[in-house]
Amino acid sequence: MKQHFVTFCSPGTFVSETSQSPIESWDVNEAKAIAKGIKERHGATPYGFYFSTRERKEDELDSKVVKTSPMHYLGGKIETLEEVKARNDPKEETLRWNMETNGYNRIIVNTNSYKSTFPLKDEDIVLQWP
Repeated sequence: MKQHFVTFCSPGTFVSETSQSPIESWDVNEAKAIAKGIKERHGATPYGFYFSTRERKEDELDSKVVKTSPMHYLGGKIETLEEVKARNDPKEETLRWNMETNGYNRIIVNTNSYKSTFPLKDEDIVLQWP
């Protein structure tokens, strides 16, 4: 038995809030449509989503994740470490330190909900978002 899911991530207090929905297939347009209706605590809306596929065999009681997609960000501004360093904004000292220490060459700053900043992996996808 196989089932596909989409997990939406929204800004939270300390960690991201997540909501998961079953979905017929890994359809980006369908996931974007679902995202428009999601509201988390304090009115937060999703900054992105990822797909997963769960599977279980007849003799297994529970399913397990067998495949996961990259993160699909709902809009946002991509910035490089060089751009962040060039600004030399004292308020971004921790951001610069985190990027350098953890080897993050790019970040995404998402403002479609509460402003949030995340490392941007090479495989991640930034979608057009109203």
